[in-house]
Amino acid sequence: MNPNVKPIKHKAKKNREAASLRYDPERDYAPQVTAAGRGYVAETIIKTAREAGVPVYRDEALAETLNRLSVGDMIPRELFEVVAEVLAFVIGVDQRGAPGGSIGRGGSDG
Repeated sequence: MNPNVKPIKHKAKKNREAASLRYDPERDYAPQVTAAGRGYVAETIIKTAREAGVPVYRDEALAETLNRLSVGDMIPRELFEVVAEVLAFVIGVDQRGAPGGSIGRGGSDG
């Protein structure tokens, strides 16, 4: 390798991650992962939610963590507090009657 030529460093573009949750307090002890994915799958989850008028909450760390779980898994106790924030957001959007809002902590949708 020529010592005068420096390699170009490319920043790897991080694939977008997304997950969806379902929670029925009368039936479930915790929210359940209903879909999770990266890249195209994540984009499809987000698009489907928006088309259905489901609020989209952006939180890159939460989306990454939820993607480590399997579809059908209940979230672990360690996520109860942050997922409670998401549920509070969804309830707030529902009470305002706003279709499919979007808010969060930046990064990917989760």
